[in-house]
Amino acid sequence: MQEKKGLVSIILNCFNGEAYLQEAINSVIHQTYNNWELIFWDNQSTDKSKKILNSFKLNKLKYFYSEKHTSLYEARNLAEKKSNGEYIAFIDADDIWEKNKLEQQIKLFENKLVGVVYGNLWIYNEKLKKKKIFSRKNLIKGNINNKILSNYKIGIISSVIRKDVLTNNNIYFDRKYNHIGDFDLFFKLSRICQFDAIQTPVATYRIHGNNLSLKNSEKEISELKSWFRENQFLLNLEQKKHLRNRILSREFINIKLNKSFIETFKFFFNHNSLWKHIKNFLLLIIPLFFLKKFMWYK
Repeated sequence: MQEKKGLVSIILNCFNGEAYLQEAINSVIHQTYNNWELIFWDNQSTDKSKKILNSFKLNKLKYFYSEKHTSLYEARNLAEKKSNGEYIAFIDADDIWEKNKLEQQIKLFENKLVGVVYGNLWIYNEKLKKKKIFSRKNLIKGNINNKILSNYKIGIISSVIRKDVLTNNNIYFDRKYNHIGDFDLFFKLSRICQFDAIQTPVATYRIHGNNLSLKNSEKEISELKSWFRENQFLLNLEQKKHLRNRILSREFINIKLNKSFIETFKFFFNHNSLWKHIKNFLLLIIPLFFLKKFMWYK
């Protein structure tokens, strides 16, 4: 009976992902929802990624080798063109799905107004062997456009998207971004369709040496500022306020974690909007050693 339900095209972009790839593919193969295909987009890997994929010997695993090495978001766009499914989902080579992820999510598409179903996540630090839940608050759902900038908790690996919402509205990942392409895509989708959410974790995002967010935090902040300049005409006053505060908060945390106390102090007192929240005062005064231990998931 389940095989009559919509085909899910799962996009796995891989560039030298051998370290965790087998675990990621296993988490797809063991899904309780069986009607899927895996679009394995090899972004010119030089390691054993292809060999690991071929070891599974399943027709549902479809291998494509990129003609050139591209950005992550361009690779996802190219992989999507190879997909045949009614739904699009994403998993990266170092992440893991819960076995009932797709089964839970596809049911929610019975509501034809829903274009995106996402879920909560586990955040797992490989080095420290620590795990935490991504959001302790309920994930937003329905018409979320007015809330998405103040409560953005959408992980690309936790999401499933109705493909015709993308194709009919010419929505794709903007390849000029290297860090915020997911955010840009979901904001566009929030303007045209409803979202639904699974409140429990449906996947695990793995933090390790190659993807630590601190490594690229300044570039991410820069992209958010650029996005704001280009898209502010789409935002109401409340949305602009929330995005400004989000960018400012990210800058403050980044300076605290990476620069001197003097620089952190100057930044704090030059931005009086930071003064409105007691947590920012605590961030200012807490010793860096304790802060890094507390914010191990960053």
